[in-house]
Formats: sequence, structure tokens, C-alpha cells
Amino acid sequence: MNPLDTGRRFRLSAFRHAGAGLLTALGLLAAAPAAHAVPSFARQTGADCAACHVGAFGPQLTPYGIKFKLGGYTETDGKGGKVPLSAMIVGSYTQTRKDQAERPTDTASVNKNLALDEASLFLAGRLSDKIGAFIQATYDGVGRSTALDQVDIRAAHTFDLAGKETIVGLSLNNNPGVQDPFNTMPVWGFPYTASPLAFGLGDAATMINGGLEQRVAGLSAYAFWNNLVYAELGTYRTLSPTMQSKFGVGRADDPGKLGSSSAYWRLALFQDLKKQAFNVGVFGLNSSITPRGETGSNRYNDVGVDASYQFLGTRKHVATVNTSFIRERQTLNQLFDAGEADNRKARLNEFKLSTSYHYDQTWGATIGRFLTTGTADATRYDFSSTGSPNSAGYILQADYTPWGKEASFGAPWANLRLGAQYTMYTKFNGAKNDYDGTGRNAKDNNTLFLFAWTSF
Repeated sequence: MNPLDTGRRFRLSAFRHAGAGLLTALGLLAAAPAAHAVPSFARQTGADCAACHVGAFGPQLTPYGIKFKLGGYTETDGKGGKVPLSAMIVGSYTQTRKDQAERPTDTASVNKNLALDEASLFLAGRLSDKIGAFIQATYDGVGRSTALDQVDIRAAHTFDLAGKETIVGLSLNNNPGVQDPFNTMPVWGFPYTASPLAFGLGDAATMINGGLEQRVAGLSAYAFWNNLVYAELGTYRTLSPTMQSKFGVGRADDPGKLGSSSAYWRLALFQDLKKQAFNVGVFGLNSSITPRGETGSNRYNDVGVDASYQFLGTRKHVATVNTSFIRERQTLNQLFDAGEADNRKARLNEFKLSTSYHYDQTWGATIGRFLTTGTADATRYDFSSTGSPNSAGYILQADYTPWGKEASFGAPWANLRLGAQYTMYTKFNGAKNDYDGTGRNAKDNNTLFLFAWTSF
């Protein structure tokens, strides 16, 4: 949920081709006949959803799911007639402990909101023997807009190196971390779905945690050796404001122009012990961003460590633990010189920990902890009465996934998850009490989120 040796920095012309590839992929999505995403992988491989996904649903991947993603989404049962299309719909109910100060959208109320969160169409699966894709186009039911969402187009090849199986590949994608095979990056982290009408995890986030999402084109090379060592190296360029508008994300949140030294890297050790599996890794994103029309730049250096453990047993009882820590060093020359930051140098840290248990790939429970800390800056973080980006809390979730196993209703054409999630804040945007200067406390944002998440 996002490459060994690309060696040289890619030139601008490579990214023109990358942008063209994204346009071509979107065109394929629009032209293809109707069907869906995760279930399309199940139809292609002949395996049930529980073979790839912990709890038969969501971003947590089993060892089989990791290998499927590394192999470029190309594994098949050899039977023809598989259309690599799927769809997804998420609907929800959101209630906060205290009414919000204003309506989160023009069509929502200050509390107790029913919503169609999103509806997505996926081109997901094998395109040729060596090429596969995960391409998502999403209608935002809250914002009432449609955009090209997550994109990961892969070419992969498997061969023996020193007598050991080795997978090498390329990923063309639009979000640093979306291509990660272990799905422990922020884009795939818990909570796997959350209310679009509530408060999230706070208003400050690192660059690798959504700062470039859907607004860049990236190309990375990766290798996975001996089912043990994974390495990846890539680089990104921002799409032009015109291209961002064409893809439906608009120009308002354009991050600016990424410098030629922007790089994404990843190194991990993975071990599949059949009844259990784990991985530990490090990753990073170095980005230099120049706002449009400006001459100065701001640099963000993100370095993270992560780990996950899965107890798989006989798949009757499955338990997982996932954790990550990201430290971002910021050098804000352009913002400081423009009077838009109080500090030329700053830090932002993000910690996440979640543990889950699933019974019979049907009943699930997860508890998560999140913590964001950083350098106070009253100018940049004007949403906080203390000028601090700090937020912290816990997330509890219980869910029911009736389908997705072998011989389930609709297999391998449909899946469903029903869930109840509760987020408790111990600190929000810099304070426990009166965080915004109007008397609102962090616990006032505590959120009950009920959701129905279906794919077919």
C-alpha cells in the first residue's frame, strides 16, 4: 500500500513518455468492457481473495499476494477469457462526539452524515505475459468529482541468479509507495478506509504520506532475490498543472515542480516461513520542490523504517502486526524567504502501529496507534492555537467479511466488508484542549465510522 538499480537519473524526456503512458492506461480503462479490481485478480489466478489478502479483503497482503504483485500482476491459471476489470463502492455513516464547527461539505450536515464515499473502476490484472497493471479511476461521492486515482503499471521478469530465483521489474506509478509489495507504506497503512467527513489523523503529514499523490509520474526499477532481499530505486517528476487537471485532481493543490534529484528508494528483508511471515525494511524519499512561478525551493528528506509480522497457521486464525516510523527533515528556504514559515529548518515525524486478528478469514478486529510530532511553526501551522503539528490517538475497528473465500457466494466475482471503526484522539493539531483557539478539544473529534465496502 509503494527497485534495485536504475543507476542514472532519468531525463525529462523519460517523463514525457511516462505521462503519455498514464494517458494511454486511462484510455484503456475507459475503453474496456465492464467488470472489477481485487476480484479480477482472483478470477485471473483462480485463487480466492483470501489467498492474497489477510482477512480476504483490504490491502494487507499474504506472502502469495506479495509475490503476485512483484510478478507484475501477471500470474494466471492459464484459462482464457479473463477481463482485467473490477469495480468498488464504499458507503458510510459518520458521527463525531461533538458537532463540527461548520459543515465539512456544502451537502453535509455538521454531524451524523450518510455518504457515498467513493465508487471506483479498476483496470487490474495481466495485460501480457510480462506486463500487468493496477489502475484505479474514482468518483468521489463527497467532493462529487472523478479522477485518476492510484496507478501502478509493471513489467516483470523472473530468472535464476547464482542458482536463486530472482524477479526484476519496472514500475510506472503516480504515488511514492503505491508500488511497494509489502503494502506497509502510508498509502496502504491502517486505517484502510476512513471517513471523508471527519478529521483524519491531523492536518500535518510528511511528503511521502500523500504529499505527491496522483500529481507525479514516477519510474522505478526493483529486484527481489531468493525470496529474501528486495531493493528498489526510482525517481519522480510532477505532472504539469494542465495534466493534473486532465487527470481530474485539479490545479489548486499542485505541489510545484520537483527537482531532478528527487529519488525514492527501498530496501527490505522478507521471509516466508509458511505458517508465519515477516519483513523489515528501510525506505526514503528525497524531494526538492519549487512552487510554480518562484525561484527558490524547499527540500524534504523522508527516511522511514518499517516491519510487519503475520501468523498464518492453518489460515483459521490469522494475526498481524504492522509498524512504521518516518522522519522528515525539511529545509524551507523558499517558504522562509517568502515569510510563509518561521523556521528555515524543521522536522516532522510519523509513527504508526497496528495489530489485527481474523477468524476464519471472516471476522476481524484491529487496534491502531498513530502519533505525529514536529517542529512548531505558527505561520505554517496556523490551524493550531499552539502552532504545533502534533496529533495522536487510537483507532479501533471490527469487521465482517462474509465472502472472498473458496465456495463463497459470488466467488470469484464479488466481495464485501462491513465494518465499525472508532477513532479516539488524545491530541489534535498541537493540543489536547482548545487546539484551535475556539474551545474545541481533541476528544470532541472522536469519530464513529460505519462502512459497507464492496468489490465485484
